[in-house]
Amino acid sequence: MNVDRRSVLKLAGAGMVAAGVTTVASATGASAAVRSVAPGAVRTVPAARPGSSQAAARAAGLVARMTLDEKIALLHGEGWSTGSVGYAGRVLANTRLDIPALYLGDGPNGVGNRSTGVTQWPDCKTLAATWDPDTARTYGAAYGAEQAAKGHNIALAPCINILRVPYWGRSFETFTEDPFLNAELAARVVEGIQANPVMATVKHFAANNQEIHRGSIDVVVSQRALHEIYYPGFRAAVQRGGAGAVMTSYNKVNGHWSHENRTAVQDTLRDAWGFDGLVMSDWGGTHSTVRTARAGSDMEMPGSTYLGGKLKDAVGAGTVSAATVNTMAVHVLTAMYRTGLFDHRLPDPAAVLSKVVSTDAHRALARSISVQGSVLLKNTRVLPFARPASLAVIGDAADAGARTHGGGSGAVKASGTVVTPLAGIRARAGRIPVTYTKGLAGAADAARAAEVAVVVAGDYTSEGADRTTLALPDGQDELIAAVVAANPRTVVVLNTSGAVLMPWLDGAGAVLANWYGGQEQGSALAAMLFGDAEPGGRLPETFPASEDQGPAKTAVQYPGDGVQVYYDEELAVGYRWYRSSGEKPLFPFGHGLSYTTFRLSDLRLDGHGDGYRASVGIRNTGHRTGSEVVQLYLTAPAAAGEPAGQLKAFEKVTLKPGESRTVRLALPREAFAVWLTAGTGWTVVPGTYTVAVGRSSADLPLETEVRIG
Repeated sequence: MNVDRRSVLKLAGAGMVAAGVTTVASATGASAAVRSVAPGAVRTVPAARPGSSQAAARAAGLVARMTLDEKIALLHGEGWSTGSVGYAGRVLANTRLDIPALYLGDGPNGVGNRSTGVTQWPDCKTLAATWDPDTARTYGAAYGAEQAAKGHNIALAPCINILRVPYWGRSFETFTEDPFLNAELAARVVEGIQANPVMATVKHFAANNQEIHRGSIDVVVSQRALHEIYYPGFRAAVQRGGAGAVMTSYNKVNGHWSHENRTAVQDTLRDAWGFDGLVMSDWGGTHSTVRTARAGSDMEMPGSTYLGGKLKDAVGAGTVSAATVNTMAVHVLTAMYRTGLFDHRLPDPAAVLSKVVSTDAHRALARSISVQGSVLLKNTRVLPFARPASLAVIGDAADAGARTHGGGSGAVKASGTVVTPLAGIRARAGRIPVTYTKGLAGAADAARAAEVAVVVAGDYTSEGADRTTLALPDGQDELIAAVVAANPRTVVVLNTSGAVLMPWLDGAGAVLANWYGGQEQGSALAAMLFGDAEPGGRLPETFPASEDQGPAKTAVQYPGDGVQVYYDEELAVGYRWYRSSGEKPLFPFGHGLSYTTFRLSDLRLDGHGDGYRASVGIRNTGHRTGSEVVQLYLTAPAAAGEPAGQLKAFEKVTLKPGESRTVRLALPREAFAVWLTAGTGWTVVPGTYTVAVGRSSADLPLETEVRIG
């Protein structure tokens, strides 16, 4: 299949439209001519990263002193098969040239590989649900500090693959279904990690969106969908965040294994985006010697099957040039110099294997992230509690079966106590009587006897397997249905990896998506229930109303046949699908309630730089301090062939009762651009664009238009 012909857009010559005067229509209907955004091609020149030229020069100088064997030794590493060593892989040091060893540590939700003495953070879904790039950077810095303290100078994080289908087993490790939100978070997490002498590894490049057949599947996807949906997070991570490393994915993309995919690695990542760092394979994801070297990739992990002796033989035979090996080694060393690995040496992981690196400040941050990223989906004046006379806590997930983290490379062992929901509620309740019922037997009676019931439900997902259903496992839907039938003042707490179905929703008094909340989960939950804190999250993914909703409805679209999977939905991923198809989800992307109320008003657009700046007023009209995420969505003219209503800007604001603020949201020229073909690239198509602002992808009360060209 010719994937370029699958593109939804056929627009010849759009990149050559002359610049013109744009017309802005305000929300009140007035209009004004503003010379600002020009239609036509958008040239994206990679920004120079601080220290890159110096790092590259130092790397080239060192490579000039190395033997061929020493260069090749940089291009592969050992695995973790020797036991509980606290890291996933190692590249040995070069003592002759004083090149430090590389210790590569999992994972995105905390220091993994069975490391002890570390913080079990809330999962990345929680972090994404904060909609707060500053919090993302703060987390990255704290997480990176723990990796550094454990002697790991390369962190195998963040995982930023788009959530194409809600069944993905690594949903809890990734951020979102939306490329713009993904990019904003990815860049800041990378910045935070690399504030330490730790190299961030953004993964998995690219189109790694399922676990089923992940090691064999060929993803058939258009270049346009790659550039608009699946690439933006990676581009932001390397161009804005300055990521030192990129990990390729297990799957093929359009017929080529990711680690030997020259179109993706050399042409896009390196040539178009200017990436000069390390490209490593996922563990076991290298399949060739010559094709890998020629693709622009650098490192095989783990082992040396292809980039060890076979690489040396290829140089001898002339199928891989000595200059190519030099370039590969320069990439590795440039990334090491640029992220401070030479100038700031870390301890040997063996010497700090038992060291406790989690701190009180880190656990407080974990608690804060859990609060900021929990999403209040429904509330009929049940929350926050007004000192109830009695509480019934129900569900195995509230105690022994608490779901605080997922499995696989994202699993993290907590240092010290894991605060379960039951423990957190009991500690906060004080003298309020709290009963606990584990399962269905007696649950309805317990709920009926209490003023308020809290039923906690969860799932457990892991790398290596996808969910087969969005229903809660182990009869938990029946449990919740019995509880809400017995007591309408029931709060349902969902500790899940992502979206789930809610057949009991109408009867529930409140529903809180608490995700995998980490070791401080129970304390964070109790603070929200009793009103000490407000759940500040908004959905980073759409919650379907049924298994039949969403894209990828046929087996060939997901999970494929083990050989190929077709991304026929093109750009209509996540909320883009729901708006395009007319399907009504259970909860839309961006949704989340507050303990107070807000009013948005006075949307206007003004020329700003090469684009626009939207201004909108927001006022807290309630009686307590709270947070809101002001979201801006852009609809392109029909000629652009884009799904309507795409997120292009947002800001999270916290206001006291009665407080007002003007929120200003930047819309640079790039926000209006669409990716056409390799020949035209990013282009602003002339026509009328609709700018809508509100609280979610489905709640956009303010709207205006701008005419370009």
